[in-house]
Amino acid sequence: MPEISLRGVQMPASPIRKLAPLSDAAKAEGVKVYHLNIGQPDLPSPVTALDAIRAIDRTTLEYSPSDGYRFYRENLTTYYKKYDIDLSPEQIIVTAGGSEAVLYAFMACLNPGDEIIVPEPAYANYMAFAISAGAVIRTIPSTMESGFALPPMEEFEKLINERTKGILICNPNNPTGYVYTPHEMEQIRKLVKEYNLYLFSDEVYREFIYNDTPYVSACHLEGVEENVVLIDSVSKRYSECGIRIGALITRNRKVHDTVMKFCQARLSPPLIGQIAANASLKVNGSYMQHNFDEYKGRRDFLIDRLNRIPGVYSPMPQGAFYTLARLPIDDADLFCAWCLSDFRYEGQTIFMAPATGFYVTPGLGINEVRIAYVLNREELGKALTVLEKALEAYPGRR
Repeated sequence: MPEISLRGVQMPASPIRKLAPLSDAAKAEGVKVYHLNIGQPDLPSPVTALDAIRAIDRTTLEYSPSDGYRFYRENLTTYYKKYDIDLSPEQIIVTAGGSEAVLYAFMACLNPGDEIIVPEPAYANYMAFAISAGAVIRTIPSTMESGFALPPMEEFEKLINERTKGILICNPNNPTGYVYTPHEMEQIRKLVKEYNLYLFSDEVYREFIYNDTPYVSACHLEGVEENVVLIDSVSKRYSECGIRIGALITRNRKVHDTVMKFCQARLSPPLIGQIAANASLKVNGSYMQHNFDEYKGRRDFLIDRLNRIPGVYSPMPQGAFYTLARLPIDDADLFCAWCLSDFRYEGQTIFMAPATGFYVTPGLGINEVRIAYVLNREELGKALTVLEKALEAYPGRR
């Protein structure tokens, strides 16, 4: 039999989904599984989007333009103006989710063997996209004790060499919930300018910043306008993960035109998804405020409860809807699998994401889990009770 490709062998399993077979088996037994593993919002999608889908009266579901419908890109420029980001429709490419935007950014900007620097922990799929593009991720650890603040610039400079082509950030951050300060963004700007690097900036959680730290987009940074590639998505903003609509934004015409070659090869972003996403731009302020207030309340509830469990610690996330928690365990991968396969409390168990999958440096995250607060507070409270009972019973407790 022919052998699997080296790329396929190197591709990491998703820490978010790799335990799904154990979850499915537990559910087949009639066990209630609380999903804290994946950023799938439980809040309703906008009524405007659902109504727009129901109102579709097309007789043919055709390809859209490869960069997405112009009417949607025009309406997106109005959305971004609310955040002081001035764009033209020609600087926006509609993608099949933020994931495709990251992949195409890497494919357009990086050669095989090129390196990008990423503060860790980081969104697990970045590694998968880098492998797909033949690029190499070099990581700089941030610490839970600092709340996962940006590491010093000197640590970045230690990694920069002739193969370094870019820096990748996620702001607000998944999985930590950290929000980069204006000073930190300025430090990144200086580094990008001095070393002529790309700045890939994933900003899909901009609506969910809970403290007083102002949102500073990479698109706000002066003097590096053509170095910035911004990644966006409607998945989290409007609870629309399933329509697979994202955006790649760049003021660099060469990058835009190169990305378009990949977009043309895949023909079209999702037609129905664009219709729904465009309608979502019409939501009133009360929809977004309700979601903001709900996630903030869940965050406060979650962190308070976590830090009351003996041996558990989690810093207060500043944005997004995730936290990393340190647990008194030997191995997060083993613990998360054990919860699904062996542990039951009153017919319930929990599904969490082992944090090792969000680190590249071996050994980091070994006793940490990522928790997504995408359950209502009643369900979240029950899940945390199950977690506390699981920690009491786990054979590998430390």
